[in-house]
Amino acid sequence: MNADINPMYTRTFHPLRVNGDAIHALALWLKENGSRQIRQQPDLHNVMRERYPAGLFSEDEVHALCDVLNS
Repeated sequence: MNADINPMYTRTFHPLRVNGDAIHALALWLKENGSRQIRQQPDLHNVMRERYPAGLFSEDEVHALCDVLNS
């Protein structure tokens, strides 16, 4: 056993650890640019087509359900 290495005092760093300067730079960038995520409403007709089997709802029922979900 190597006497120079004491696991109780060995300090390991997480590989994704970020220093304070990098965090500060990120904060400044976010302050300038903000979080500009554009959230688009999904096309409810496509959602209904993908989620439910064909023929389960008539086209009128799909329109009525989409109206309910949009309001």
